Amino acid sequence: MASKTEPKFRDLRDHFLKPLNVGEINEPDAVGEAGSFTCGGMLRVSLRINDQNRIADLKFRAIGCSFLVSGASLLTETVKNKAVAEAALFAQSAAQTAWPSSEIPSARAACIKLCCDALLSAIQHFSDSQRAQWNGDDALICSCFGVSESTIEREIEARDLTTIAEVTRACRAGAGCRSCYSLIEDILENSKQ
Repeated sequence: MASKTEPKFRDLRDHFLKPLNVGEINEPDAVGEAGSFTCGGMLRVSLRINDQNRIADLKFRAIGCSFLVSGASLLTETVKNKAVAEAALFAQSAAQTAWPSSEIPSARAACIKLCCDALLSAIQHFSDSQRAQWNGDDALICSCFGVSESTIEREIEARDLTTIAEVTRACRAGAGCRSCYSLIEDILENSKQ
């Protein structure tokens, strides 16, 4: 008779034995990497983003344990076809809660965090490149949610905002990959002058 813990690990075993999304995308829109000095694990994630800012394809390369490979396979399959901002929010949440906590032993939570960090690194790379290519009249600050500098400035002035968290609640800037935090801090500083 099978124990109650075996079905929990069945999906993870399948993801290890037959991992999904392994490899590298040719000419990716973004690449992110993460590594661990503790276990020596490394993960590289490459993304292809479509015109609707959705993850059309993503692939990973891993050096590490079965939980790292399984986690990367499961995470990449979960965020495929999600909007970039949704994927960033999911990865932030997953990194904090050791997703999927029911399937990963707490001793291996760092493997999931490493997967999430690599994905977030790729999304930050994409966000930085989007800001660099922005052609709008206003500076694009948060590429995950398409929030411009003037929108943030209006919200700060209208609501007397003083922190990044308040700005995020007001207009969602900074709620995705968080690569715009330093830009939002600059706008907050300038609003005090």
